Amino acid sequence: MPLDVILLVLFGALLHATWNAIVKAGSDKSLDAALISAGGAVSALPFLAFLPLPHASAWPFIGASAILQFAYFQLVAAAYRAGDIGLVYPLMRGCAPLLIAATSGFILKENLSSSALAGTMTICAGVLTLALEARRGSSRAVMLSLANACVIASYTYVDGMGARISGNAVSYTLWMSLLPPVLLFSWAVSQRGTVAVVRHVRRNWWRGLIGGAGSIASYGLALWAMTKAPVATVAALRETAILFALVISITVFKEKASIWRYVAGVVIAIGGLILKLA
Repeated sequence: MPLDVILLVLFGALLHATWNAIVKAGSDKSLDAALISAGGAVSALPFLAFLPLPHASAWPFIGASAILQFAYFQLVAAAYRAGDIGLVYPLMRGCAPLLIAATSGFILKENLSSSALAGTMTICAGVLTLALEARRGSSRAVMLSLANACVIASYTYVDGMGARISGNAVSYTLWMSLLPPVLLFSWAVSQRGTVAVVRHVRRNWWRGLIGGAGSIASYGLALWAMTKAPVATVAALRETAILFALVISITVFKEKASIWRYVAGVVIAIGGLILKLA
């Protein structure tokens, strides 16, 4: 992978870890997830007029992606309510690239080189190692995390293909971001009522705007990278977000890090190096 692609994907990983920390720190994870989705859409609006429309063939992918993103944000909130971030985040983010690496040859006809596959598997192993440090985790948290890993793999495929045929990965990303918050807030209002939703938005709008901007920028960088490199390797490299999440957990949340976190960090770094050399 070219160095500029690697650096941009790593920056996107930092942004991804940041907005996940915002959801984890929030008092109402479902509404905070919806706010972040909405913040991404608001951040996208000013740029739409300056970008070409995605090709017509990409719009079915945008529609499918919106439904999958709705499921993703719902599962993120549910998983963080059910289990510790040390268990949930590694399972969600670590299993998804494993699924992609295992199936990309069949679905996308992308055959990874031996070194690229080794780097992908090494990063995944490092991410999954973090699950070993979790001391509080329920079967429900595990099931929700694994379900979301399947959703992540699915929308990665959908958006990877959609971005490639759209003609402009940035335009695809911005248009794709508009529908999920509509679905999320419609669901929230139906379940919680308008008053409760509006009250939360008034108190936490800044959280959604900051997290949403980071979310859409992170994913846009990943989709752009998928137009330059195999989807499986980009998906794996993006999971280095767990390294940034480790730093955030220690410096912001003051969590105590076990030896497994540091072991995982070393393994992930090695995987990134292997991908660079692939």
